[in-house]
Amino acid sequence: MRLLPRSPSGWSMAVFGVLAAGLGVAGLVAPDILLELMGFTPVPDSRRAEGDHTTVFLTASSMAALNMGVYYVLAALSDWKAFFRWTVPFRLLTCAVFTLAVIGGRAPSGFLGVGLWEGVGAIVTGTALRYEQRRAPAREMDADPAV
Repeated sequence: MRLLPRSPSGWSMAVFGVLAAGLGVAGLVAPDILLELMGFTPVPDSRRAEGDHTTVFLTASSMAALNMGVYYVLAALSDWKAFFRWTVPFRLLTCAVFTLAVIGGRAPSGFLGVGLWEGVGAIVTGTALRYEQRRAPAREMDADPAV
């Protein structure tokens, strides 16, 4: 495994992974700041209704973001292109679901940024993969002296 990504798609995954891991850590350490970034109004623990498990869900999603970020970075350092390809449709699906949550009034408008982050990341990774795929035949022809 290398210390830096080897390809544009690897770099896109590494950047997304570092950001996801960082936001996951932020959600674990300072959840109110993360809530404010997404457009939610934090409620102090003393004012939470009994049975309000918002912090539990925030902890779970923050831990998932941290883990996902680490997976993405490790995949990027291994240049695991199959994994990169698998993420693209699911990140686009996440973008659609989060965007619909805002449009449907289930989430504040600040949450749209999370969906856009996923969507833009998917498009960047998908575009990089396509670019690399198109360049691969040209490189093979350049390397073959018989051509």
